[in-house]
Amino acid sequence: MFRNKYFIRKYLHCSMQIVGNFGLIQVFIKRFSSASTIYALSSAYGKCGVSVIRVSGPCTRHALHQIVRNKRELKERHAHLKALYHPLSNEMIDKGLVLWFPGPASFTGEDCCEFQVHGSIAVIAAMMDALSNVSGLRPATPGEFTKRAFFGNKLDLTEVEGLADLIHAETEAQRKQALLQSTGSLSRIYDAWRRRLIRCAAHLEAYIDFAEDENIEEDVILKLTKELKNIRDEIKVHLNDERQGELLRDGVRTCIIGAPNVGKSSFLNLMCQRDVAIVSDKAGTTRDVIESTHNFGGYPVRFVDTAGLRVGTDDTIEKQGILKARESLEAADLVLLIADATHLKQRRAFDQKSIELFCADYFKELDISFEILKNKHIKIIINKIDLLSIDEIEDIHKSPNVMGISCKENLNLKPFLEEFTLILKGICGSPLAEAPRLTHARYRVQLERAIKHIDIFLSEYSPEFYPDMAISAQKLRHAVKDVERITGHVSTEDILEVIFRDFCIGK
Repeated sequence: MFRNKYFIRKYLHCSMQIVGNFGLIQVFIKRFSSASTIYALSSAYGKCGVSVIRVSGPCTRHALHQIVRNKRELKERHAHLKALYHPLSNEMIDKGLVLWFPGPASFTGEDCCEFQVHGSIAVIAAMMDALSNVSGLRPATPGEFTKRAFFGNKLDLTEVEGLADLIHAETEAQRKQALLQSTGSLSRIYDAWRRRLIRCAAHLEAYIDFAEDENIEEDVILKLTKELKNIRDEIKVHLNDERQGELLRDGVRTCIIGAPNVGKSSFLNLMCQRDVAIVSDKAGTTRDVIESTHNFGGYPVRFVDTAGLRVGTDDTIEKQGILKARESLEAADLVLLIADATHLKQRRAFDQKSIELFCADYFKELDISFEILKNKHIKIIINKIDLLSIDEIEDIHKSPNVMGISCKENLNLKPFLEEFTLILKGICGSPLAEAPRLTHARYRVQLERAIKHIDIFLSEYSPEFYPDMAISAQKLRHAVKDVERITGHVSTEDILEVIFRDFCIGK
């Protein structure tokens, strides 16, 4: 059928592209074959000043006529004060604001409208019943509005996930990072890499197809490999962020460890400003892992209080608690080691060298190996400094990475909190539009795969070995698809379900 090798190669390449994108086409057909119109409460349910009900789909204009009874089409993107009626009983439900957003200039890309009504449970119930009686409308599923915005090419997957993070943001730093991502800070970076990789692949294909017959520069491969090295190095710099974006999004897992009865639970209660853990003079009170999430200076912290670490206990339950404590320690991002000031006093270990020796012995006493603590941020806290003299306290604070406090007398807590906030800032970094952080583990996985495919391609091009270019070109196509999977150019139903399942109904 095909005699020209160029057309054969292009035919095969196009076939592969179709097969590769078939999953996305299937999802698209599945989602839009019914052409349904959806509605949902977009604001929080319950008594409030104003509630917002959103409608999106081809029957939105019909729904407006049924509820508003407007004879002329409403002016788009303007707030109209209108009486709202039930389509069956013809009774007025409420008087509120109505906004009309004809597609494609809307959030979903479809015809959309919003009803802003009084936020009573009765009004909301009446409005939902009214919309359910409009033909062609059905209730939205969680995240369906955003999903339609994705399929309508209004958002890519990084922006969708940024929007989800913005909805769930609990601290100021989380809000800033999520807002940057939802407005395309990461999308622009990944799309730029995608376009450059596609350009490299296109140049290689052109060289393969026309180098023998056309006047194409012989150094095209050298230029191409140089560009690929630049892309690879940029991706590596992006990945070398010490997981700052992920830690800011998920919270810094902070493990509180130490020997029994040194004040770990008292410290946790002080940090949380409430009685999270039971405090007792009896050693070994904490048997299980206690977790609590809090905001410090805009940075999220997930405190983990653990059982006191010691060796030689015969208590079966305490042994299980110690085992869980070690598991929590291994999973921690930040370790707060609590020590008893009276133990330092016994050894007169107040200068830096003595404290370092004390800590080394302390880790050994608690049976904590260096491998467990490697690559973790560690802060040493000396509790019960109310039992020390002023000179001894001053000597303690001369040592770097050591802070003395008294949970019982609330001594030195303000300086500790200031330093603790600086530690969190160093761990999480500051969200910047110029250098957006990688926020999801799946981005990291796909980018590492892209680097791997680029490295395979580059390793095959050497003065000693000249490979089959048609086969090597496939490595570049794999690298392109790795980046495309981040933004959603290549996707599957499973990935979409994972991303959208945590959205609330109405978003």
